[in-house]
Amino acid sequence: MKLLTRDTDYAVRTLGCIAAAKENTVTVTDLIKKLNMPKSFLRKILQMLSNKKLLKSFKGTGGGFSLAVKPEEITIFSMIEIFQGPFQLMEHVFRGKACPEIKTCSLKEKMDRIEEELIIKLKSITIMDLLKGQK
Repeated sequence: MKLLTRDTDYAVRTLGCIAAAKENTVTVTDLIKKLNMPKSFLRKILQMLSNKKLLKSFKGTGGGFSLAVKPEEITIFSMIEIFQGPFQLMEHVFRGKACPEIKTCSLKEKMDRIEEELIIKLKSITIMDLLKGQK
């Protein structure tokens, strides 16, 4: 099981790179060089982040991307939801139906508690926190 997919990881790295840039906008070429990722893959990530209103895009000479939201407002949890869908550690389904033991299952109770704690932690980590952690 992967908690973070490659898409989510690249999105977080992309946002961090743009947030850390000294320039107002960062070009796709600069991002490709700094992040060492394929252009087509980066374009997909940038498009999704733009569609979700996390990035502003500027066309033409001097164009590129800049953050539309402050880096301290973008959480790892929001990236997971955007690129991976709703966050869920355990699906309580058995043969396509809700588990018949759902109300008494001690594993469900424990996993739900872990999920709640993990969500709180993931919501507390922002792009700004990651930038502060860089050396």
